[in-house]
Amino acid sequence: MSPIILLSIIIIYFALLLWVAYKTGKGSDNESFFIGNRKSNWMLVAFGMIGTSLSGVTFVSVPGAVGNDKFSYLQITLGYLIGYIVVAYVLLPLYYRLKLTSIYGYLQQRMGQLSYKSGAWIFIVSRLVGATARLYLVVNILQLSILDSLGVPFIVTTLIILGMIILYTYEGGVKTIVWTDTLQTSCMLLGLIICTVYMLNHLGLNVGESFTAMNEKGYTKIFDFDPNEKSFFIKQILAGAFITITMTGIDQEMMQKSLSVTRLKDSQKNMVTLGFILLGVISLFLYMGGLLHLYGAEESVTSAGDQLFPDIALNHMPPFISIIFIIALISALFPSADGAMTALTSSLCIDIFGMREKTHWDDGKKEKFRKNIHLLVALSFLIMVIIFKVINDNSMIGLILKLAGFTYGPLLGLFAFGIFTKYKVKDNLVPFVCIAAPVISFFIDKYQETLFGEFKIGLELLIINGLLTFIGLWMIKRK
Repeated sequence: MSPIILLSIIIIYFALLLWVAYKTGKGSDNESFFIGNRKSNWMLVAFGMIGTSLSGVTFVSVPGAVGNDKFSYLQITLGYLIGYIVVAYVLLPLYYRLKLTSIYGYLQQRMGQLSYKSGAWIFIVSRLVGATARLYLVVNILQLSILDSLGVPFIVTTLIILGMIILYTYEGGVKTIVWTDTLQTSCMLLGLIICTVYMLNHLGLNVGESFTAMNEKGYTKIFDFDPNEKSFFIKQILAGAFITITMTGIDQEMMQKSLSVTRLKDSQKNMVTLGFILLGVISLFLYMGGLLHLYGAEESVTSAGDQLFPDIALNHMPPFISIIFIIALISALFPSADGAMTALTSSLCIDIFGMREKTHWDDGKKEKFRKNIHLLVALSFLIMVIIFKVINDNSMIGLILKLAGFTYGPLLGLFAFGIFTKYKVKDNLVPFVCIAAPVISFFIDKYQETLFGEFKIGLELLIINGLLTFIGLWMIKRK
C-alpha cells in the first residue's frame, strides 16, 4: 500500500487526538496535569489503562512470540490478575489515606528523605527505560514500513512522534490523557478484532477449527510443569503478580491515573476490572498470534518475532486491513508514551525538585518550570530510543520484562519493607542498598548456571532483586 496514504492516515488520527486534547485541556493547571483534579471517571480510567498496560509491545511482540513460546504468556497474565487485586486492596487504600500526589511521598513519611529520593529516581530510570523501549518498537515499525521509502531518517521520525505527544499532553496532562487513552484503546482493540476476523475468514476456519489447527502445531500449550525451566508455571505466575505490583502498584504513571478517581472504592473497581479485562484481551492477542502463524505458513511469510504481524498486515493483506493495522499500532504507541512522559514530568517536578515546597514561587512560575521539565523528558526519550535502535533486539517484550527485573526490584523491596515492618532505617544508607541489590541480581543472573545448575531463573529475578533490597534494608534498620 502507498506510504503516502498510510502517512495521511497517521496525520488525520493525530489531528483527532489534538482536538480531544484541546477540548479536555481547557482551564488546566498543575493539579489537572498531575492528578486530573481527582475528578476522573473510574470506568474511563480503567478502559484507558488497558492501552497503557498493553502498548505497542503487546500488540506486536505477544502475537509474534507464539511461534517460540506458544501460549505460555498466559501464565504471566494469570499472575497479572493476582497482582491487580493486591494493588487494589493493599496499596490503593494506603495512597488514598495519605492523600498522595506522588506515591513516593509514602517513602518520605515512612523512612526519610533519601529513601524518598531513591524511590523516585528508581521509578524515573525504570519508566524511562520501559517506555522508550516500547516507543522504539513502534517507531521502528513505522520507519521500516512507511518512512524509509519516503527517505525520512529514523531520528526525524522519532522527533515527529515525540513532538506529537508533547503537543497533546503539554497543557492538560492526566486530565487529557484519561480521554485520549480511552480513544486510543478503542482503536487498538477494534483493530485486534478486525484483523482476527479477517484471518479466520481468509483461512476458511471457524473458531473451533482454528484451535484444532493451532493445537496440531503445538501453539496452544500454556503450562510448563518442569520446575527447572524458566517457563515453569509457578515461576511465571509469581513473576506476573510481582510485575503488576511493581509496574502498576508502585509506578507513578499507572497510579496517578488511579489517584485521579475521586473515591477509593471506585479506584479499586477500576483496578480489579482492569485485571479481568487484560486477561481476556491478552488471551485474544495470543489467539491472534496463533492465527498469524497459520496465515504466515499459508502465505509463505519468512518474517518472525516482532516483524511477523507488521509484515503480514502491510504486505500480505488487503489495503483496508493495512490501514486498520497502522491505526491500531499508533493507538497502541501513544497511551504508553504519553502517560510515561506525563508521569516522569510529575515525579521530577514533585519528588526530585520539590516544586510543591517552593511556596515563594507563584503559579505561573511553577507552570513554566513544569513545562520545561516536560521538554527535558522528551529529550531523554529521544536519546533512549536511539540507544534501543542500536541494540535492535528481535523480541522487545522479553527485553522489557528482563530490564524490569533489574530496575523495579529496589522499589519492590522499599515498599515491602515499609508496609510489612515497623522498623525505621538509616536513611543515608538506603541509596547504597538500592544500587547494590540490582548489581548482585545481575551477577546472579549472569552466573546462574554455575550457581544453580539446571535450575533456571527467569522473570522471577524481580522477586530476588526485591528480596535482596528488603534484606539490605533489614541490615541497616534502627529501632
